[in-house]
Amino acid sequence: MKFALLDPATGARPVTGLAERVGTDDVTVTLKRGEEKLALVPDEPSHHGVVALLLASLAADEHESVAGIGHRVVHGGRTFSSSVRIDEAVVDRLGELVALAPLHMPANLAGIAAAQAAFPRLPQVAVFDTAFHQTMPPVAYRYAVPTDWYTDHHVRRYGFHGTSHRFVSARAAEMLGRPLGELRMITLHLGNGCSAAAISRGAAIDTTMGLTPLEGLVMGTRSGDIDPGILGYMGHRLGLDLDAVLDVLNTRSGLLGLSGLTNDMRTVEEDESPDAQLAVDVFCYRVAKTVGAYAVALGGLDALAFTGGIGEHSPIVRKAVLDRLGVLGLHVDDAANQRLVRGAAGRVSSTEHPVALIVPTDEERLIGADALALAS
Repeated sequence: MKFALLDPATGARPVTGLAERVGTDDVTVTLKRGEEKLALVPDEPSHHGVVALLLASLAADEHESVAGIGHRVVHGGRTFSSSVRIDEAVVDRLGELVALAPLHMPANLAGIAAAQAAFPRLPQVAVFDTAFHQTMPPVAYRYAVPTDWYTDHHVRRYGFHGTSHRFVSARAAEMLGRPLGELRMITLHLGNGCSAAAISRGAAIDTTMGLTPLEGLVMGTRSGDIDPGILGYMGHRLGLDLDAVLDVLNTRSGLLGLSGLTNDMRTVEEDESPDAQLAVDVFCYRVAKTVGAYAVALGGLDALAFTGGIGEHSPIVRKAVLDRLGVLGLHVDDAANQRLVRGAAGRVSSTEHPVALIVPTDEERLIGADALALAS
């Protein structure tokens, strides 16, 4: 669980922290205030214990300054197309969505309950990973499966990383000095998890992740798109049930599976083995192919934005992607691409139109802004 005391107007974070292995006896909580970094131990390892520890760690003036609490919630289903203030009805609906994200939603709900218990008088706001993508048309979100799968079982493409895509698209428009409502843009969130979004005049019209985050681009440990027949074939060959095959595709595939080394792009890039080089090539090829497809979906392209740990920090990946996109009029500016590292923002293409940019994401700031707006 990540947390921050944040001023959405300035982006300042006087207090930040990270709780790892929540719910186990090995739970650790690290709190950072300015240059001071503290290792803390909660009275109990649950979300309630961690949030209570956070509350106790705030100074009196910090506690008094809190106007509301924003929660990142992974799945909003078809119900939530924007951030909402949390009440009992919202919590009940979130409980009904657990089946769509069983690994994430219980933790999200536990965090909400813990924050409500610790800050009972403060407004609580849910900000959904899926909400930004709810503007996709049916042609983009429907699968070619029996209709009752969609109507009765909610099988459709939802998309994720929506908070990041929303922030980055708005920030890219600011950097270009153009209204977001005029731009046809593709945002590439490339990290351990990866997704692309096609954004037409501020609205998402397609994205690569689907019912789950497994669909789409090659990722750190996720396979991305594969022939679904592989599930049955490899289950039979290896004597694995469906859950075990899906576990391999989620946790032992992607860069890790292709390279045989790691899910960390930095290590894969540095390794000279054929498998490592193939992993980089496959990763970049899939990204470039998706950009081409989304340029068609958008009817043209004005801007391409790189973000996320890989997108912001890897000149090798950006160059490999852009070198494949000359057909769209995109060409890398080698000097700028090499210079802009470690979270810097700026143009990495030599072209005026379309233009390729690095846009560092800041999901926390957007969550804070939504929380403050809905808490008022």
